[in-house]
Amino acid sequence: MVFDAIGGVLGIRVGWRDVLDIAVVTFLFYELLTLIRHTRAAQVVFGGVLLVGLYYASELAMLRTVHWIIGDMFGYIVFAAIVLFQADIRRGLSRLGRAPAFRYLTRRATTDEAVEEVVTAAGLLASRKVGALIAIERAIGLRNYVDSGIPLDSRVTYDLLVSIFQTESPLHDGAVVIQDERIAAAACFLPLTVSPQSTELGTRHRAAIGLTEESDAVALVVSEETGAVSLAVDGQIERDLDAGRLTARLEALVRPARRGRPAAGEF
Repeated sequence: MVFDAIGGVLGIRVGWRDVLDIAVVTFLFYELLTLIRHTRAAQVVFGGVLLVGLYYASELAMLRTVHWIIGDMFGYIVFAAIVLFQADIRRGLSRLGRAPAFRYLTRRATTDEAVEEVVTAAGLLASRKVGALIAIERAIGLRNYVDSGIPLDSRVTYDLLVSIFQTESPLHDGAVVIQDERIAAAACFLPLTVSPQSTELGTRHRAAIGLTEESDAVALVVSEETGAVSLAVDGQIERDLDAGRLTARLEALVRPARRGRPAAGEF
């Protein structure tokens, strides 16, 4: 057996449960490191590791006062971390929920027709330099953001999207959320990212990044200053997309590969 060979090399007995245990812990650590990479949480985690090291070092060096102070602080540090990094914790749990094993629970994919309508609307708005923000729901529901706006529940059409974002429209200030191939709501409020890399971006771009940091949604942004079209996915933003590239990216992101069988929720 492979496990017996590994155990013989290490000088211990290794079973399949031990391998599974190590695999799960490795996966969790990998997800944690991926989650905090390039964020402010990375520095905090580094500081926490130093604090834990100091705790054990003070125990070995018999520094009783230092050991007692750090040990007494640990309980409060846990609660403080939960409060300060609640957005990062939500994002991490969302990443776990998007694992391949749970893909059969995903919602119905957006059709090619809806993608074409969104791309057409983005092109018209960009040519007129009219700002816009469109969020497309994927596996994780956006009901909280839909409830913050004005409900519409209408078919996705480019003329309706263009009308919503006209400056004289009462619904232009906010985001449109597309849910189950329909425009669920307009004038929705989205969370702004706190990433230091986004300080030079406008409010719409920061809201698009913020939404995709907390969910798996796709957010399309049209800049009212330059007319450039951008796409935010997983907390990252792709800028200056033309109609062809935008169509390809949206079809790849909001429609799962079929491989000869229908996507979840389709017939």
